[in-house]
Amino acid sequence: MRSVTVRNVPDEVHRAIRVRAAQHGRSIEAEMRDILESAVKPQGRVKLGSMLAEIGRKLKLTEEEFAIFESVRDQTPARAASFE
Repeated sequence: MRSVTVRNVPDEVHRAIRVRAAQHGRSIEAEMRDILESAVKPQGRVKLGSMLAEIGRKLKLTEEEFAIFESVRDQTPARAASFE
């Protein structure tokens, strides 16, 4: 797991996090991890795979229609990126 150092956090922000951590019964560090995770991975976010599956359900593709997509899909392995 990676470590991150955050500098120059205003005193009032640090106090607010300390109070919030106490309310949730955890350390300031654990509270900050929760805040960061909630910010970048909100609960209501739509995941790409779920969205594509939902589109497929709405279209009500038959097995035969799905087989057409599979037959024309490029199955060539992806090339590694070159940055030279």
